[in-house]
Amino acid sequence: MNQQNPNALEKLLKSLSNVEPREIRSVAASFLFVFTLMAAWYILRPVRDQMASDWSDTEVAFLWNINFFVSAAVVALYGFAVSRIQFRILVPTVYAFFGLSFVAFYFLTTGMSDTVLVDKIFYVWVSVFSLFHVSVFWSFMSDLYTKEQSNRLFSIIAVGASAGALVGPLLPALFATNLGIDTLLLIAAVALTIPIGLSLYLERLKILDLHNEDVNADLTAAKIGGNPFAGFKMFVSNPYLLAIGAFILLYTAIGSFVYFEQKNLLAPLEPEIRTMYLARVDLITNILTFITGFFITGRIVANFGMAVTLALVPVFIVAGLLILAFSPILIVVLALQVARRAGNYAITRPAREMLFTAVDRETRFKAKPVIDIVVYRGGDAVSGSLFAALTDGLGFGLAAMAGIGAGIAAVWAAVGAYLGRMFGRKEESASQAGDIARQQA
Repeated sequence: MNQQNPNALEKLLKSLSNVEPREIRSVAASFLFVFTLMAAWYILRPVRDQMASDWSDTEVAFLWNINFFVSAAVVALYGFAVSRIQFRILVPTVYAFFGLSFVAFYFLTTGMSDTVLVDKIFYVWVSVFSLFHVSVFWSFMSDLYTKEQSNRLFSIIAVGASAGALVGPLLPALFATNLGIDTLLLIAAVALTIPIGLSLYLERLKILDLHNEDVNADLTAAKIGGNPFAGFKMFVSNPYLLAIGAFILLYTAIGSFVYFEQKNLLAPLEPEIRTMYLARVDLITNILTFITGFFITGRIVANFGMAVTLALVPVFIVAGLLILAFSPILIVVLALQVARRAGNYAITRPAREMLFTAVDRETRFKAKPVIDIVVYRGGDAVSGSLFAALTDGLGFGLAAMAGIGAGIAAVWAAVGAYLGRMFGRKEESASQAGDIARQQA
């Protein structure tokens, strides 16, 4: 009887999820690994974002500019470390370093009477953490599993990220006022100790269960070989890539406008109340993202094409910003933030990643990091400075800024439609070239 039950369970797991018996422990540990990371991130995120309400638009814009340079420097430092440190050592080191840094922030914020400078450093540091926490995890997964296993197992493991994104915001959303901001910091720091142990445990399972001693992560894609400026040259000389860059710049501009409007409307509230509201925004966003991504996104692309898909969310944002211009109240801006982020995560971001399937491998490896990091973070810095100049400098109010944002969103929609048509033409040309090649073969 004892022998039959495990066999029945193994058969059930294999039939439901295509997990082999020897892979069960590794998949479960990987699932818990990414679950913990995402939960910790969504505890930290509202704590970070509520701080901005205590600062002027100019101060926040300045921090965004600093974040651009710090992020670029840390990415370069990480690339240096990847090329010189064994990955099995690098992964737990990265999470231990971030975990200890958040413990340090906890003691600094509880032991100082004036924490403005510490809060601003924390604000930038959490933004740096957001670049690495999941990226390092997936690199580690590629170092753990074979290509055949990754095809079967990564989608299952990725559910852990979705689950963590749903569970993580619950803690600050429900208990921020009772626990306090400092305690949330400590909880997130303690949570980051779990991936350290799991990474070491998974290294053992790689040998004991998976027998993947010869598997190593292909991290060459993370390095821009040859001329370090080749990616920039490709970007500025390719109209298609420039259109993607323009699309992302307009996306970051809208994100900045909505973020600053949210920050300013939350300013009168206590930090714990702000954290609670922002965590609830995260929770609702993640629920909508899951539902939309699972049931709707694929149908939109298949039935309406990329032009409509890329323009869809910007059109909704135009409507939302116009409503905000006439009703500049907190509930409207929070609803707009939910719609913008859920639409991006479930519709715009997946469609944006599809755009890179129309370029060759070298372009993806060299130009995509330029767009994803330099253009994205640079767009944050520029748009944040523009918002601050219009509000703190020229004295524009919330309604006026919402109207300007609606105009930017309309341009964003037009660029999305144009980019979608470019993608369609590239696909059509590739299909025709393939037909000709098959006829000549």
